Amino acid sequence: MEGQLEWLEEYEIGVEEIDKEHKRLFKIINKLLSSAEDGDNYRRTCQEGIKFFRGHALKHFAEEELYMATMGYEGLERHKKIHKGFREDTLPALEQELEQSNYSQEAIEHFIGVCTGWLVGHTLTEDQAIAGKNISKWGELLPENELEALKKVIIQLVFDLFHLESKVVSDTYGGEKFGKGVYYRLVYGSKDSETRQEVLMAFEETLLVNTVGKILGIRSNRMDSMLVHAARYTARQFVGKVMEFIETGKNCELKEENLLSFEQFQDIFEREKPQVSLLFNTGGAGYFAYCAIAPHLLEASVLTPLENENAMEEVERYLSERSAKEQYEEEHHRKKILVVDDSATIRQGMKSLLEPDYEVSLVDSGAAAFRAISLDQPDLVLLDYEMPVCDGAQTLEMLRTVPEFEKVPVIFLTGRRDPQSMIKVMPLNPSGYLLKHMKHEEIRKEIDGFFAGRA
Repeated sequence: MEGQLEWLEEYEIGVEEIDKEHKRLFKIINKLLSSAEDGDNYRRTCQEGIKFFRGHALKHFAEEELYMATMGYEGLERHKKIHKGFREDTLPALEQELEQSNYSQEAIEHFIGVCTGWLVGHTLTEDQAIAGKNISKWGELLPENELEALKKVIIQLVFDLFHLESKVVSDTYGGEKFGKGVYYRLVYGSKDSETRQEVLMAFEETLLVNTVGKILGIRSNRMDSMLVHAARYTARQFVGKVMEFIETGKNCELKEENLLSFEQFQDIFEREKPQVSLLFNTGGAGYFAYCAIAPHLLEASVLTPLENENAMEEVERYLSERSAKEQYEEEHHRKKILVVDDSATIRQGMKSLLEPDYEVSLVDSGAAAFRAISLDQPDLVLLDYEMPVCDGAQTLEMLRTVPEFEKVPVIFLTGRRDPQSMIKVMPLNPSGYLLKHMKHEEIRKEIDGFFAGRA
């Protein structure tokens, strides 16, 4: 297994004990990465290393939380929640996979890849916030006790409705695509207030077919109008039950309902801060996400609301546009491009430039890029070189440590092209560099040429 994690100055938060523990965790992962792939010896070495990583990580979490408490860090509860999610959700799921596969090389590599991505992303975002070097993007999330209760409610509802076991994959889901999806928006409000709360749900198409479709006796693997209508009303009742457990959701009634394209769904994540943003996996049935935007004054919507008078027509239109888009993508073999840039202007500009002929997804950080690539691997990543927390070089280095991502093509987007920056990342095999101040037609020509050269 190739690749090593390099400790960089950018990882340091300026607290000696915390920095020292982070370096130790990096060293443990590097020992796992450098273990010889020699059958049983490799398996036993990794098995011991993984146990050591787990024990050391949990010890570090406790010590870091104690430090935050003694300094009166206001983000302590949010930070503890993130630690808890890794400790109680991510690690147990990975360890179960290891046990079930008898510590296969594939499961070990998956363990290392996930832990590497989590550790680097967490160190460069939430841990930097301890020293005031970064502001967490998840500041609007529900308090930990409310979020944990909400998770249990959703998991129980999924089991009651469909007899499916589900588990939380992420409680900071950022709107990334996971295969073919259906996206749904509900807006709630009370009669005596202008404040509204938006709830967004994303369903992997296979999940709807395997649940609502099975109940209806639908044998097709594709969405049809009957399945969409049934899914809408199932989701409305589902969300209504969930809203009863949120303080801001009590005594609210449904004000607006919309079916969304992925682009519309992602645009909402670009604009708003989530109060709840949970991604669930139901095993073989598929993924789904439950997201709630923090209550706010809702601006006039450009979306078409679904009402009794137009529901049939709008669902047919939605399916027709969806089918046309899928057919176009199949006929034209549309390539998937992930744009990673902390500037919303650059993200939207690249999307407008490329979207007519490419399937474009957007994220605003290196950590979000890692998760997006895990859920839906692109054909090309356009990566900002100079992001403020986890820069392009660090993000690419993180990707190259994971075997299944090591060959994902990455082209840097940068405002400069100095030799030092280029030499630094050459060992990581980038596919090229694009200057942000190039004319749009030149950027487009370079990207078209990249794909033409790989045909």
